[in-house]
Amino acid sequence: MAPITVDESIPDGTLAYFDENDQLQEISIHSLASGKKIIIFAVPGAFTPTCSMKHVPGFIEQAEALKSKGVDEILCISVNDPFVMKAWAKTYPENKHVKFLADGSGTYTHALGLELDLTEKGLGVRSRRFALLVEDLKVKAANIESGGEFIVSSAEDILKAL
Repeated sequence: MAPITVDESIPDGTLAYFDENDQLQEISIHSLASGKKIIIFAVPGAFTPTCSMKHVPGFIEQAEALKSKGVDEILCISVNDPFVMKAWAKTYPENKHVKFLADGSGTYTHALGLELDLTEKGLGVRSRRFALLVEDLKVKAANIESGGEFIVSSAEDILKAL
């Protein structure tokens, strides 16, 4: 499957998270994105060095600037289970705006065409690192990394696209 590109509509899919009452919830991407401007960024794995020290902190630090440019939602997706994503989110107590969503089986990542096979490293099939700017379900910017790079998918890169 080819990776999603600019001007394409994002597919719908269901992702999981724990709400503020610690209850497991499932949510449709379209319910979060329809009629809104959102950022979907994804990382190969929770708790991994680049993801934890650079990618996620950048979106947390730039959340107010992104919101000031009209962004309604900032979604962090990883092919991890919701328990891992909950534990990872708790390591960012300063976070007020980034939602951590689990794509446990990689189904949504597959629908986007953005899988990364890390089987040789013992990690299985994960997500490529990327950041999508989406307006009313249409991709306006698709910043997709190659391999394990972190060159084009930062919060600062998305700010430039706004």
